[in-house]
Amino acid sequence: MKTQGENLSQRTADTLRQMILEKKIYTFGEKLPNENELSEKLGISRTTLREAIRTLVSEGILVVQRGKGTFVAEQADRLADSRISMKSFSDMQVTLRDLYETRMIFEPEAAALACRRATDEEIAHILELGQECQRHLEENPTGKERIESESAFHGAILKASHNEFISRFMPMLTETIEKTFALDFNLDVIAEDAYKDHILIMNFLEKRDAEGIKSAVTIHLHHAFLTEQLNWQ
Repeated sequence: MKTQGENLSQRTADTLRQMILEKKIYTFGEKLPNENELSEKLGISRTTLREAIRTLVSEGILVVQRGKGTFVAEQADRLADSRISMKSFSDMQVTLRDLYETRMIFEPEAAALACRRATDEEIAHILELGQECQRHLEENPTGKERIESESAFHGAILKASHNEFISRFMPMLTETIEKTFALDFNLDVIAEDAYKDHILIMNFLEKRDAEGIKSAVTIHLHHAFLTEQLNWQ
């Protein structure tokens, strides 16, 4: 379970992410205000701000240059364009297909690495996040809390792979989930499939069955292709 400090740092990261990607308050290449000024502006402690910045650095949105400060990364400009652009139904399906295809390439293997490399504490945390996601799936499968919990669950598995490059795919994973809901197509079926798929994923993770979890994650992503009619070949 997250502590109050962890929740605050995550909310701060969410606020900064929105300021950069959606509101464009800070743009590509721009230096953020100094630590004292920004923490005062956001009404948080400098410790909380540092944690939030670390989160956005891991996502590739911010870059810390030693002796110079914290800057918005070039990747943030591309992320903003992809996150907030609104397309037609068919165009969004193409975008989703590309995103899911990319996840299909790396996510099953990342989950297998997590089975092998995650600490017992990390696995316990992932299982907690999975159960939280399951609860939201039952209570309100299309609500904001479900979307956020889905991202947290799958993101924690990527992080537990202990591969720095794989962890940088977090923004793409979040974008895939957000665009799935934005498409607003077969969401009830997706929720039903997700609930069953998560059970398999969590069971194999708890047993540290790397081959089993690879299959479970692959099935989970295949379900998305089928229900969203993404024409995967």
